[in-house]
Amino acid sequence: MRCPYCGHDDSKVIDSRPTEEGVAIRRRRECIKCAQRFTTYEKVESLPIVVIKKDKTRELFNREKLLAGLTRACEKRPVETSTLDRLVDKIESDLQNTLKREVSTKEIGEKVMEGLKDIDEVAYVRFASVYRQFKDVTTFIAEVNKLLTDKN
Repeated sequence: MRCPYCGHDDSKVIDSRPTEEGVAIRRRRECIKCAQRFTTYEKVESLPIVVIKKDKTRELFNREKLLAGLTRACEKRPVETSTLDRLVDKIESDLQNTLKREVSTKEIGEKVMEGLKDIDEVAYVRFASVYRQFKDVTTFIAEVNKLLTDKN
């Protein structure tokens, strides 16, 4: 690892520990030449996931966009941001683990609905109403009844 102070190519690791999120390793290093200390982070390089939208256009998976949708569904609900972060982490991890480089918005939406069902039922119904594009009250009621049936 190149020293950011003197540019020397050799350093030694003083301390190593996982980050709080567990997605990277934080390493304290010391330059062999100038003895300055610096921090580096090591994480697994993930391949980009391409999302296929309903209109067949493609865009890169954007976790912030997913988190924003979840936040909207949970607005004024007793759901902590950390809970939504964990759900987004789980969905992103599931997508990476499938080893598919392209995934449809339908697959992502189903994973979100599955996760929201356990977090907050009102947020689930809010998200479902937008995701499934309810056309009338009957489809809305059918979704709520399905939720109640699954709960029992």
